[in-house]
Amino acid sequence: MNRRSLALCMALLAGMPSFALAAGTVTVTPTMVQDRKAVIATVEPVRELPARARIAGTIAEIRVREGDQITAGDRIALVVDQKLLLEMQGFEARIQAQQSQLDQAKLNFDRANELRRSGTGTQARLDQARTELDVAARGLKSIRSERDVVAQQSAEGAVLAPAAGRVLKVPVGAGSVVASGETIATIATENYILRLQLPERHARFMKSGDMILVGTRGLQDETTEALRRGQVKLVYPEIEQGRVIADVEVEGLGDYFVGERTRVYVSTGTREALVVPANCVYRRFGVSYVKLQDGSEVVVQVGMPDESGIEILSGLRAGDVVQTP
Repeated sequence: MNRRSLALCMALLAGMPSFALAAGTVTVTPTMVQDRKAVIATVEPVRELPARARIAGTIAEIRVREGDQITAGDRIALVVDQKLLLEMQGFEARIQAQQSQLDQAKLNFDRANELRRSGTGTQARLDQARTELDVAARGLKSIRSERDVVAQQSAEGAVLAPAAGRVLKVPVGAGSVVASGETIATIATENYILRLQLPERHARFMKSGDMILVGTRGLQDETTEALRRGQVKLVYPEIEQGRVIADVEVEGLGDYFVGERTRVYVSTGTREALVVPANCVYRRFGVSYVKLQDGSEVVVQVGMPDESGIEILSGLRAGDVVQTP
């Protein structure tokens, strides 16, 4: 039995029936097993969110790089619009001028009010001074409101992270001119899944909740794989280019690279096969053996493990009786 089969056996051992661990003999009989196929899956984030510029302008600074971990609300970049700075300076000058008019209107009102109380001034002059004071105050308030609008636009130059995750792409750099709504960085949310594609003929076998076996990270030699379980969470209802797409949830994908590939084994139906308990097969000098009831050893070729044991491709026939440890 090769090392890949041993690893697969360990992954499936929890679901094996009790006869696989019992001492004595087992009669080999045909049984229905899962027909597993090896396919390549890629690591994908559940969502990719763009961090966009809210105003047009020039990027003054970039605070992140590809691969950085960020939290929601972190400042990613700062976009500056020189026209807004000039408008702010213009509003400040207008506010100072209007404040001077307001101060003068207040002095005129106080003087007219004092003259009216002393009897040397007229009511018409006092009313005119009061009106001029109100107009100056309202003018100052209006200019300040317009300045606040421009100040808010300038504040929106800060590009913030829409969610926590890892920075995938930063397609622009400091000094770049960007338009409103342009993507400054792409964020992959922290939740990763495996996305696999199966040929269209296997679409009817795939459904949510199915268990699959996931190979070791990357595409290393199959003989050194250590397998673990995953569960199909979503089967997309649309077939793309002759393939059905499914998302698989697997623990421990947080440190994987987005787009990294790994081998998975999925069930594409059932078939009849000869299966013996896993502990009936032993390996010596690179050859797999089983021991029959009469004590003789038989060389066997093993295939994929199943929930009920190890598939025997050749070396045994239905009805053979093999020993169990």
